Amino acid sequence: MRPYQKGGKQMKKARIAAFSLFALAAFSTACFADTKKGEKIDGKKEFEEHCTACHANGGNIINPAKPLHKKEREANGVKTARDIIAKMRNPGPGMNKFDKKTISDKEAKAIANYILKTFK
Repeated sequence: MRPYQKGGKQMKKARIAAFSLFALAAFSTACFADTKKGEKIDGKKEFEEHCTACHANGGNIINPAKPLHKKEREANGVKTARDIIAKMRNPGPGMNKFDKKTISDKEAKAIANYILKTFK
């Protein structure tokens, strides 16, 4: 056996293991990274991710009498960002509950502000 071939399989395994650990670390950081202090959250993006399935274009496929548009929203007692967040946390029948583990307070506020600005 030539000197440069000695331990070839071991070196290959070591390189594969090192690459795997690097990939795992990079993936874990990207998946579990929380928003940094002061980082702005995109309310539109969060709305599209969590709300659009039922509230596309501000509508409501579960209860059409309760869309997100200002006139109907306010008629149903939902007037402020705080009111919207309260509905997200403790919704009525048919709507998924979005607790703080699912949507953080910062994300919920960004979604609420997006709703108030967008659906007039």
